[in-house]
Amino acid sequence: MTIKRALISVSDKTNLVPFVKELTELGVEVISTGGTKKLLQENGVDVIGISEVTGFPEIMDGRLKTLHPNIHGGLLAVRDNEEHMAQINEHGIAPIDLVVVNLYPFKETISKEDVTYDEAIENIDIGGPGMLRAASKNHQDVTVITDPADYSSVLNEIKEHGGVSLKRKRELAAKVFRHTAAYDALIADYLTRETGEKDPEQFTVTFEKKQSLRYGENPHQEAVFYQSALPVSGSIAAAKQLHGKELSYNNIKDADAAVQIVREFAEPAAVAVKHMNPCGVGTGASIEEAFNKAYEADKTSIFGGIIALNREVDQATAEALHGIFLEIIIAPSFSKEALNVLTVKKNLRLLTLDVNSSGKKEKQLTSVQGGLLIQDLDVHGFDEADISIPTKREPNEQEWEDLKLAWKVVKHVKSNAIVLAKDHMTVGVGAGQMNRVGSAKIAIEQAGEKAKGSALGSDAFFPMPDTVEEAAKAGVTAIIQPGGSVRDEDSIKKADEYGIAMVFTGIRHFKH
Repeated sequence: MTIKRALISVSDKTNLVPFVKELTELGVEVISTGGTKKLLQENGVDVIGISEVTGFPEIMDGRLKTLHPNIHGGLLAVRDNEEHMAQINEHGIAPIDLVVVNLYPFKETISKEDVTYDEAIENIDIGGPGMLRAASKNHQDVTVITDPADYSSVLNEIKEHGGVSLKRKRELAAKVFRHTAAYDALIADYLTRETGEKDPEQFTVTFEKKQSLRYGENPHQEAVFYQSALPVSGSIAAAKQLHGKELSYNNIKDADAAVQIVREFAEPAAVAVKHMNPCGVGTGASIEEAFNKAYEADKTSIFGGIIALNREVDQATAEALHGIFLEIIIAPSFSKEALNVLTVKKNLRLLTLDVNSSGKKEKQLTSVQGGLLIQDLDVHGFDEADISIPTKREPNEQEWEDLKLAWKVVKHVKSNAIVLAKDHMTVGVGAGQMNRVGSAKIAIEQAGEKAKGSALGSDAFFPMPDTVEEAAKAGVTAIIQPGGSVRDEDSIKKADEYGIAMVFTGIRHFKH
């Protein structure tokens, strides 16, 4: 079908003028509104004003201009329907064959720190979505564009074939409905948050494609990485890649886990992650010392791991990192000298990210087949714990330091989780076992002689004293756990029997 008449009204004016100029050179009549009309006229494009079509002025600061039968009749009339065509002819309505519309910048508006509620509301587009939906519904007769990236391909098709194929029009219509759905989802989310509604009857979210991935968890699984439409600072989606291969599905999940852990620490800290669990965490006076401790924590598992650091990587740290096979290094920045050392490895992924930002209490979304689970992120820290000491002995100063590190790390280990910490580093990690004592045995075996004098952190209470018994045999001297079991007294007695200091926090940190 030949395109004879176009309606153009856009907020994003990228590449608009050359596109419309070529349309007019092909004999297309152009209708436009407001700022779009002004821009086109200033660039020598002959444009018909919307008011000339509707016979009604644009009013209410532009709120009302396109909601008119002369517009929507021209969009919705089915060309093969004789009754439709007779009706628009009777009322002097001309068909519109091409619609180029994108919407008021609602996302950009609410992304501003100082945005007011009234400003946000004023940037809710009404006429734009109406035109897009009408044109897309009637896509067998109307071509509709909402993304400047589609200008050239549509124009080429018009030049070559005199019109746009039905297949392409269907693709464009689908893109429009994705666009308007995302737009409405942002508005719904904003208003829901503004009204304080916690559990709405419907939950709508929108994400934007960041990149296609080679595959998912395994080569036979397709995968794509989408990021929040409103960027979250400090998230792995906001990281900038400086070097190395593209991130994989598993890389992204592991990197996210590493960032969540390293964010727990204010002092220089390094975190090594394998398969969503920390295999080594260290802190120190410098980032080099912190990394060396993380490496010493588990020299075997760190191979092929993901490293997150909360300070700039300097040359000395880079040289230590260079000696190990790693998949990813994430840090706030890399010195020039560090980059010279690390970029020798062409596949090593280097990411910069402000890992110390984002204290936002974001919702965590987890898909299950046929459904979605939503919960608050677990951002409950040690300082918020309801600390009590039920044992006869209290922790000494060094034990307190080790207990805090174990507690910060254990909340990020798959349940059942046990972490042993000593001298500002993890020395044993037991993850994901079906019983707690099983995780304790794994952590203790990993720690070996380093278990002596270490502190043990547990993500949940002890249902029986067997974990305390295993810890005592290994030489653990302090334990931190939530408490709250009906058999707490048994564990307390066992700790007192071995002279172990035990701390209750009142907070469970399951991670499934």
